[in-house]
Amino acid sequence: MIQTKTILTAFPNVLKTVNITTLGKKYQGKVRDFYIKEDYRILVTTDRQSAFDVILGHIPYKGSVLNLLSSFWFNKTKHVVLNHMISIPDANVMVVKDCVPIPVEMVVRGYISGVTTTSIWYSYKRGDRTIYGIKFPDGLRKNEKLAQPIITPTTHGGGKGGHDERLTQVEIIRRGLVSRKLYHQMEKIAYALFRLGSLVCERQGLILVDTKYEFGLYKGKLMLIDEIHTPDSSRFWIKKTYSSRFKRGQEPENFDKEFLRLWYVKRGYRGDGTPPPMKKELVVALSKRYIGVYERLTGKRFVSYQYPIQQRIAANLKNHKLL
Repeated sequence: MIQTKTILTAFPNVLKTVNITTLGKKYQGKVRDFYIKEDYRILVTTDRQSAFDVILGHIPYKGSVLNLLSSFWFNKTKHVVLNHMISIPDANVMVVKDCVPIPVEMVVRGYISGVTTTSIWYSYKRGDRTIYGIKFPDGLRKNEKLAQPIITPTTHGGGKGGHDERLTQVEIIRRGLVSRKLYHQMEKIAYALFRLGSLVCERQGLILVDTKYEFGLYKGKLMLIDEIHTPDSSRFWIKKTYSSRFKRGQEPENFDKEFLRLWYVKRGYRGDGTPPPMKKELVVALSKRYIGVYERLTGKRFVSYQYPIQQRIAANLKNHKLL
């Protein structure tokens, strides 16, 4: 596991953004910067840390963890669904097919949990029993396993203030966001990916609690895009201690950014107003969690690439003949 000293040394040079003018116009998402060239995209995963649809700070090594872990999962799931990945010229860079994004996130949940306003527990504890068009029984407890996984779709930043918006299958089809046929295809694939992801995680002593999948179209073909089964897109719990902690009413041990969300919620922040600044101890803990889940899932030791990063990215893209 990476040392605290290494994380703190890297912190002043975290990758906040990239500026590679020879690639043309830069586009930005919450975590990724990207460039479009011909019929592919060059995705650069930065160290930006988001939660509640807000950039809260920057975490050393986070970008490379997300990029390399997504590569691991894209390779492991390509027999289930085609994905947009072409190559990995750098630890923080993925070259992908230039897909047309589908504006619906397929969120699969195996447990009732979460603190965000789009989580089912957020509504359930307020008395709602029909959430995302799905009926839930009385008596469920936070972090309890559901009878079977469910899909609770959202739009990608389509709600008020750019926040994700809850949707039901009926609303998605009625609005014409996707056709009925395409929605059912996405639904079938999402469940299959969740089953496979859960099996792989279980072998490594983790529970895949919930996750989101994003899709796009490339020359008429459905593709899995963005990222898959990372600490940003998923919740992971430690399997060994889950049952005992659940019985005692304790939060499960986690390997994801729920740790970060809970830290902010305890300080009264859920995405509105000015967030409290990240403490140095929180930054180190998050970096170690991201690296820890990468090592556990892939079985590989994480290589702590030297900072600053942009020069290395530019050199690797040049060697890859992308500049």
